[in-house]
Amino acid sequence: MRTKYCGNIRIIHLNKTVTLCGWVHKIRNFGQFIFVDMRDYTGLVQIIFELKNNITFQKALYLRNEFCIQISGVVKKRTEKNKNIKISTGEIEILANTLNILNISKSLPLNYTQNNNDDARLKYRYLDLRSFNILENLKIRNKITYLIRNFMTKKNFLDIETPLLTKSTPEGARDYLVPSRNHYGKFYALPQSPQLFKQLLMISGIDRYYQIVKCFRDEDLRSDRQPEFTQIDIEVSFMDAKKVRDLVEKLIKKIWLKIININLKKFPKISFYESMKKYGSDKPDLRNPIEIIDVSSLFKNKKFTLFFSLDSKKNNRIALLCIPGGADLSRKKIETYDQYIKIFNIKKLFYIKVTENNIGHTIIHSSMKNILDEIILKKIIKKSKAKNGDILFLIADQEHIVNKSLGMLRLKLGIDLDITIKNSWKPVWIVNFPMFSQDKEGKFSSIHHPFTAVKNMDIKKLINAPDLAISDSYDLVINGYEIGGGSVRIHDFNMQKKVFDIIGIKESVQNEKFGFLIEALKYGAPPHAGIALGLDRIVMLLTNSKNIRDVIAFPKTTSATCLMTNSPSTIENSILQELAIKISKNRY
Repeated sequence: MRTKYCGNIRIIHLNKTVTLCGWVHKIRNFGQFIFVDMRDYTGLVQIIFELKNNITFQKALYLRNEFCIQISGVVKKRTEKNKNIKISTGEIEILANTLNILNISKSLPLNYTQNNNDDARLKYRYLDLRSFNILENLKIRNKITYLIRNFMTKKNFLDIETPLLTKSTPEGARDYLVPSRNHYGKFYALPQSPQLFKQLLMISGIDRYYQIVKCFRDEDLRSDRQPEFTQIDIEVSFMDAKKVRDLVEKLIKKIWLKIININLKKFPKISFYESMKKYGSDKPDLRNPIEIIDVSSLFKNKKFTLFFSLDSKKNNRIALLCIPGGADLSRKKIETYDQYIKIFNIKKLFYIKVTENNIGHTIIHSSMKNILDEIILKKIIKKSKAKNGDILFLIADQEHIVNKSLGMLRLKLGIDLDITIKNSWKPVWIVNFPMFSQDKEGKFSSIHHPFTAVKNMDIKKLINAPDLAISDSYDLVINGYEIGGGSVRIHDFNMQKKVFDIIGIKESVQNEKFGFLIEALKYGAPPHAGIALGLDRIVMLLTNSKNIRDVIAFPKTTSATCLMTNSPSTIENSILQELAIKISKNRY
């Protein structure tokens, strides 16, 4: 039906006859001439209908936006003043000989020239995909997946599919369940990740596996999270954590170079504890140079404990941020930051403004000046390296509250005061996570997942001090987004059972849920490690998108619904009965 695509016609096709298919993007009627911008997935080209070609001209009078059409015409050169440098076909136009209206269109419920609301875009997603910005995102996504497959194939990895209908296992988020018709009252689960299968592939001797795979997690959503998402899954045998990181670093560098022509430098590596201390997060945005500075040692006197209302029995921290040029902030603006961090259960945000008078003496304006003597002030300024014109924001509370609140305030100030270096890339490896977290009742749970290996600790030491265990794991963070996480895996079945014991999984449940893995580990399981990279987040970063939905063809809302298909939907009672399912009137 066509000989060329709209966006591919250039000056080299001058005076050639072409046939195009696509949609009417824009119409301009000048009486003697009708100009139509015609669009397909490659781009736009301008079509001219002349009055002297009366039959075709009369047809063109009926055209409306989004009509699906076919035209044949001759490629002509635009005059110098009519060239359009904003589009790739701006040097030429097509003088139409024939027009065939393939289909008409109703007026669209979307307007490509305006910002449509999210609900309308998702309800009419097939129309939203016609916009060039979303289409371009999908093209970039396609290029990225091509690069990944090419890279992994050259590194001798095998692309192997794993099951989508599998067993429900306690791995963190809630599973999406699929009832079995043949096995009455039983369910499959959609995989949260191919974790167990890729470990089984290593035990099988596959050695190098990868897969670009759909995963499913029933969890609360946000701008960078969807209920079904795509990850680049990688697993290797006989490779330690450093080599896995080196491999992934090369892959990421290649993607950034080929997609946006950015040559990333060597990725730094920092520990989980260092990241929490300096940035208040295990996903630090290093484009912001501000660090959290601990000043607890300067406030040992009991009067400070009383002033800050600290509970001496708790694990407290006193820390601050030094904001360059922040002394110009008004009292009202400081109050907005005080209100902002209250959502993190902070009682009070204290500030210290550092300025100089005309004769060079340092002057302090502070919300806590009455309790600070000159000696303490000098020590604070020395430790924070504060300069004239800076402001210090200080918080005193339990350590985890201080870390969280100063970490979030750091990010907000970085954006508000233009401190964060935009249009830059700051990847970092976060390593040495604690193996377990412990709740108020003393129960342990895995920080990553229960198949993560312990670092430099045997079973005996692990049993005696699980709270001190460090996992052999690693997260890749770029500009504050976690784009991947992985670890060395447990390959000894005794160690695996002991980790299950520590996190409170009963032996009967171990055998029921993970018996096949425990059994497989007894048959010469090799040392192995891996990582899962979030493809959606990588594309989101590389396309400068604000929401992960803009890089997925048919995404869900933040309540995990599809407005286009109205899913999830109710099911007929006869089908539910066949599957041994009964819907309760009371939700819980």
